[in-house]
Amino acid sequence: MRGRPSVGYREPQRSPDNAAVIGGQITKGRDNGRIQIEIESVSVVIQTERLCVRAGEFALNDVSFEVPTGGYAILMGRTGTGKTTILESLCGLKAVVAGRIRLMGRDVTHLKPAERGIGFVPQDGALFETMTVRDQVGFALAIRKWKRRDIERRVDELAELLDVRSLLSRRPHGLSGGERQRVALGRALAARPGVLCLDEPLSALDDTSREEMYHLLKSVREHSGVTTLHITHSRADARRLADVVFRLEEGRVRRVSIAELQQQGSPAASDPAEAEPSAAAGTVRPLTADHRMPRR
Repeated sequence: MRGRPSVGYREPQRSPDNAAVIGGQITKGRDNGRIQIEIESVSVVIQTERLCVRAGEFALNDVSFEVPTGGYAILMGRTGTGKTTILESLCGLKAVVAGRIRLMGRDVTHLKPAERGIGFVPQDGALFETMTVRDQVGFALAIRKWKRRDIERRVDELAELLDVRSLLSRRPHGLSGGERQRVALGRALAARPGVLCLDEPLSALDDTSREEMYHLLKSVREHSGVTTLHITHSRADARRLADVVFRLEEGRVRRVSIAELQQQGSPAASDPAEAEPSAAAGTVRPLTADHRMPRR
């Protein structure tokens, strides 16, 4: 193995077909008939270059930003400014008109969502109402045709990490908001993605559940080393979780220092909702040096 990233490196996991997998991706190359993985050292895992996305009359133009390897980035902004549009573009759920998206050193701009190595947690969790929690968490592995024993092993591992073992036989009906988000997070992490995208995962939680999720998200990061992009309105979320913070305003993404957030007063839970602007344009290249995360 060569060129280990300085942060977030995980020893290769073995998928059911004995191929080494990191970030949910199987690389080319063979040794004794088995697929082997090679990782190029990357200091940036999420990178958008002059991104242009349109949805009807709404548009984001020339948006550029970077998230370093192993980083926990938060993208803030008022309702209607296009935060979810950016996230869906990264995940391959919304087409890109122009520009480039690079994840883990690969150009994924035109790849299908399943080929990008991303775990995605939508705002409401989007659980399958007829599935048990065990089947929810193992869903991504089942469609990848993992062997049953490998799926069970991975589900049990995540159930322990996310503290949902007692919920495995239950269905979503009756689960609390915090429990639903834990299950959705498990489903997103099952295939060991290199990138985790979270769309306002804490917005509907009460204070106790939100505090529990802060600790859980930190634990997930320490356990997996996954690079994360988290959308939120809450400055409290940013102060508690982030080491990279961006703000989207009038089509422009700018980097906000952690010190700037710490100096601000008591955070508002959210900003007032605004209508989608008819057009938005902006360009930002806030990371101009090698912002490699320190070892943890």
